[in-house]
This record gives sequence, structure tokens and C-alpha cells, in this order.
Amino acid sequence: MKILFVSLGCDKNLVDSEVMLGMLEEKGYAFTDDETEAQVIVINTCCFINDAKEESINTILEMAELKKSGQVKALIVTGCLAQRYKEEIQKEIEEVDAILGTSALDKIVEAVEEVLKGKGENYLLPLDKKPSGDNRRLITTGGHYAYLKIAEGCDKHCTYCIIPKVRGRYRSVPQEQLVAEAEKLVSQGVRELILVAQETTLYGWDLYGEKRLPQLLHRLCQIEELRWIRILYCYPEEITEELIQTIKEEEKICHYLDIPIQHGSDDILKRMGRRTNSEEIRTVVAKLRNAIPDICLRTTLITGFPGETQEDHERVMAFVDEMEFDRLGVFAYSQEEDTPAANLPDQIEEEVKEARREQLMELQQEIAYEAAEKMVGRQLVAMVEGKVADEDAYVARTYKDAPGVDGYLFLHTDRQLMSGDFVKVKVTGSLEYDLIGEICDEFTE
Repeated sequence: MKILFVSLGCDKNLVDSEVMLGMLEEKGYAFTDDETEAQVIVINTCCFINDAKEESINTILEMAELKKSGQVKALIVTGCLAQRYKEEIQKEIEEVDAILGTSALDKIVEAVEEVLKGKGENYLLPLDKKPSGDNRRLITTGGHYAYLKIAEGCDKHCTYCIIPKVRGRYRSVPQEQLVAEAEKLVSQGVRELILVAQETTLYGWDLYGEKRLPQLLHRLCQIEELRWIRILYCYPEEITEELIQTIKEEEKICHYLDIPIQHGSDDILKRMGRRTNSEEIRTVVAKLRNAIPDICLRTTLITGFPGETQEDHERVMAFVDEMEFDRLGVFAYSQEEDTPAANLPDQIEEEVKEARREQLMELQQEIAYEAAEKMVGRQLVAMVEGKVADEDAYVARTYKDAPGVDGYLFLHTDRQLMSGDFVKVKVTGSLEYDLIGEICDEFTE
């Protein structure tokens, strides 16, 4: 039996997919990327915003056609869309044989085996299940970097977000399990660990009565063959002096922080149910830059939130211009049912949302271009991602670049390099979001 496994959505969802792949591999199942070879198809879905929901639904419908042809014996849907829309999927897409909610990942082998016996069953377990790091994973990121999911769920209840309803309350993975999982990943060749959760900065408060991300980081830094640790999804109000000092002092922690602020207007931040305001964001950014001058800060914004006036938009434009974030992504607000924001008055037209999003991205493009130009002449360590076909060049990432969301450094050399190699480079040129460089054997002043 060959299984086609389709993973959609965020990096946290990817970790779930890798856990399910590991469980299936352990039972002897083989995998294929060719849908014409698959007898079993598993789709791990996302429903965070409308675009993600549409992608998930279209993928299910596409694979349902293979089921109709008789080639595919089992079609299983897992993840957030499965958790949120179980009844609708059952009613509208009869080709789906089994549905697994977000707390039922460990039922994947059972689900496949039962469906192949003709006994399709749905698995939606309570969302208070404790997450575990004690899982075999089949890494799909190339082997030189991997995501480490340190917690599940969220307690923030931002008014636009459905995550607490599909993922449950915030639940940290015990530190001992995370360290063991990290050691296992590093023993398999992983050199960069990227810490993820709905919010990494709250790690440990539910287990230990206090935030313990700094302690976890110190422990991970002791893993000998690990080179880089990168931290994503840090809410600004939870960033402590202890965390800042940990990032500053531990050599293996990249001077990179992802801080989703979502807006720059206090009125909109309040309507979003965020726990911070623009002045508090300024303060934490200043603390980070003062303590760690070369830190790379990434953020995300939502534009077109209900009630957002032209004045609010101009405020966020001015805020972005002032803050000069190194990396920035912008999403047009998605009106999600069962969220408080969906029922707010003054919903914004799609054309206005998109126009404002484009203005913000054009501004950030200018900021990023100027920042890239300033990098020319600097010497950095970069990790090789892969070779450019038919050229003496490689794609690499610096500490300023998280995979999949940030830029790259294009490295021209006739040396033979492997993915995961770390090299010393000198930046010789810049593009819009990317850099160009060459290998330098030793750093010079």
C-alpha cells in the first residue's frame, strides 16, 4: 500500500504531518508523491483564513475524484478543517472515509487500517489532550533543519482567530520530551531547530506556573551538533528581559525574532483583542535592538479589519515606516465565522483590503531594499539550502532568513557543497529581498 500524504497550512501543521508520517512508516507503509500510484490519500488541512480553507476544500475534492475512479481505496481528512467542519465534510463529500480532528493524530494508523477493512470511522477527541514530544517523525524539510513544536493551542482569543476553537487551550510539551526530541532530530542530521507554537513566549506557564522558554533554550543550546536555534511566534507583551538576555548570550540562538503585532493603530489593536498597544510595541522593539543591535525582527500585519478607517491605515503605514522591521508579511482580513470579529459592524470591502495590503507591501519593499543594500560588504555565516541547477551557485540562508517566509543568499562558488553545510560568506550584492555573496575562508575586520 502506497500513501500520498498532503500537508497544507502552517509549519505547526507540518509537524503534525511528520508525526503521522512517522507512525505510518513504523507500521511498514510506503509513501509516494505521485497521486496516480497512491492507494491511500491523507490530507492534513488548514482553515485559518478563507484562502487556506478554499485550498483545503479544493484539494479534498480533487482527491475525491481519484476515489471515484476506484484507484484510491481510502481517503482520510485530518487537521483543522476536519476538526471544524466534520459534519459538512461528511455530508458534502461522501468519498471521504474517515475524519481525524486535531487531537487525534495518534489514530492515523488505526484509521487507515479500519478504512481498508471497510470500516470507516471518525476520530474527534477532546481538545484538552496533552501534547507529546515523544513521537517518531519523518522529516520532510530536507533533513538539515526541522521545526520543534513546543506547545499546542492558544488562550489569547484574538477576535479574528478561530485557533482556540480548533486547537484548544494552550498546552506545553514537557521540557524533557522536547529535549529528547531535539536530540533525536540532531542525531539524524538536523542542524537548525525552529521553535514554533501558536505562541512560543508562553511556553511552560501551564506546566510549571511560569514562563520557561529561556530555560528550554539554555538546555537546547547544550546539544553539541546543533548549530542554530530560531524562535518564531513571540507575542510582544510576553517578551521578558530574561528572554532577551538568553538570545543575546547563547551563541547558537539566531539573532532573529518573529513578533506578530497585527496592527499599528491602538483602536484596531483593541478591537482585535490584542494585549498590547503601539507604544508597548515600540518599547519592546527598542529593548531588543538596544540589547542585540544586529537582531533581525520579523512581523505580520492584518489590514482591512472591521472598522479600520483610512486614518487607521495611515497610522499603520507610519508605524511600519518608523519601525523599519527587517521582515514583514501582510494579510487581508478574513471574515471567519464563529469569531467575534465576524459580527463586528463596518466590514471592509475586499478591494479596499487588497489596496491597503498592497500599499503596506510596497512600503516594506522599499525598507527591505534599503536594508539589503546596507548588508553589502558584511561577512556572515550562511547555511546551504541547495544547488542552483546548471550553475556554479547555491541557495543559502543567513541568520536573518527563516525558511519559506524570508529571503535567500545566492552564493557563487565552484566548490562542492551539500545542503546543511555552514559557510562563511561575504555579501557582494543585493536584490529586492535577497542577497548575493561569495565564500570567504576567514572573517576579516
